[in-house]
Amino acid sequence: MSDQLTNENIMAALGRVKDPEIGRDLVSLGMIKSIEIAGGTVDLTVELTTPACPLKAKIESDIVDGLVLLGATTVRVDWASNVKRTFGGPTADLIPGVRNTIAVASGKGGVGKTTVAVNLAVSLARDGARVGLLDADITGPNVPLMMGTTSSHVTGTGGRVNPVSAHGVSMMSIQYFLTGDSPVIWRGPLIHSAIQQFLRDVEWGDLDYLVVDLPPGTGDAALSISQLIPLSGAVIVTTPQEVSLMDARRAIAMFNKVNVRTLGVVENMSGFICPDCGTEHDIFGTGGAGSLAREFELDVLARIPLEPAVRTGGDAGTPITSPQHPASDSSVAAAALREFARSVAGRLSVLAAPMAAAGPRPN
Repeated sequence: MSDQLTNENIMAALGRVKDPEIGRDLVSLGMIKSIEIAGGTVDLTVELTTPACPLKAKIESDIVDGLVLLGATTVRVDWASNVKRTFGGPTADLIPGVRNTIAVASGKGGVGKTTVAVNLAVSLARDGARVGLLDADITGPNVPLMMGTTSSHVTGTGGRVNPVSAHGVSMMSIQYFLTGDSPVIWRGPLIHSAIQQFLRDVEWGDLDYLVVDLPPGTGDAALSISQLIPLSGAVIVTTPQEVSLMDARRAIAMFNKVNVRTLGVVENMSGFICPDCGTEHDIFGTGGAGSLAREFELDVLARIPLEPAVRTGGDAGTPITSPQHPASDSSVAAAALREFARSVAGRLSVLAAPMAAAGPRPN
């Protein structure tokens, strides 16, 4: 054992390792939860700000490099996670167990918004987060189909409703109260009331992330969600073509007016990948989301290509990012969607960092 391998020296070394996204060191963030030294071996428990941390490998590499300089021959890192809340205030009381809320929106229909919302939720759950998915499209609910729960109906007692679960995600949709393809023909006040009940009367439990799939446009549902709960941020889904970008601009402007931050833009259907030859073709053009993002000083969070497996998985109720989908580990679109989810989780961790007090140092 090196004389340098002491608890004090290790903490000093870890105080020089930064969380790459938050920009602060692991010690001041309270991320070091335990240290055990046995000869030249150091075992650490590091508590991440999200189980979907996009830069876990970078953090581990920096830890190992720092402790090797102290004489460690083996460094083993055990990961834990504690997702912090990005909001507070009285409106948060409607969803007391929810730490982060993510609205997935688009200016127009047909751009794959629900596909993005579903795979965002499934990807976060696959990485170990506790995730809920609220289908806020009251008149056109598609989440149950894409999650394979069209035949499910809600249960509950005492006026409280239990969410439906699939692919590791807890869900609520108006479809779970309907019979067959019964249409919902409601005006704004009824839509607002339904969304309020989905938030207030559903046993969501403790969730790291609640993903809200909004209907297209800037109407009643988007305004209701913005008024009822504090949104951590919104993701805008568009295709590269100008008609979609024009409506996406309106969606971003709407969130700006109601003081909801836009986390970034997702360019869906960014190119078609031929299943026979693997060549990518720009069916709807290229670069549109990039110009939109620059216009509003945002980032493009992901470019999702068109793949037949994404569509067939959604129709069959098995999202492309689910381990149950046979192409989940080989699909280019699945990889892009999973990285997108980690990027969103990382951004929310950055937003939550100023609100979180640094934890105690290990003894």
